[in-house]
Amino acid sequence: MEEYIFLDDIATADVAIESRGDTLEELFTASAMATFEVMADTCSIQPETKKTLQLENSEVDGLLFDWLAEIIYLKDSESMLFGKYNLKITKDTNYQLDAEIRDEEINQSKHDLRCDVKAITFHLFEVYQKDGKWISRFILDI
Repeated sequence: MEEYIFLDDIATADVAIESRGDTLEELFTASAMATFEVMADTCSIQPETKKTLQLENSEVDGLLFDWLAEIIYLKDSESMLFGKYNLKITKDTNYQLDAEIRDEEINQSKHDLRCDVKAITFHLFEVYQKDGKWISRFILDI
């Protein structure tokens, strides 16, 4: 089950998040959900269109970083909020992510917008497994 919490005591000017999942797909989904919850009330997002993404990285933490950086970039470049994620992560030589994400164009009169996330940072960034769960900690630059 994917879940996330905001770590208020870690970063004062930015947003620190810890996300968890039983699988990598759940971890990546929880991390994306938390990222967009910082920006808007995600309950107000009614995904209308879908986009597919493919990412690859030799390390799982690099893949999570690339994933979050990519969806933040797409939010900025296409003025979209993402609300649903269907992910598949495999590992051959590298970790590969195939994603189908559903989005809706940002509408200031419809969406309860909060603050803008500019980027994911490397500061205190980590991904690890503990007691059968995948866990990540990351800081978003706002």
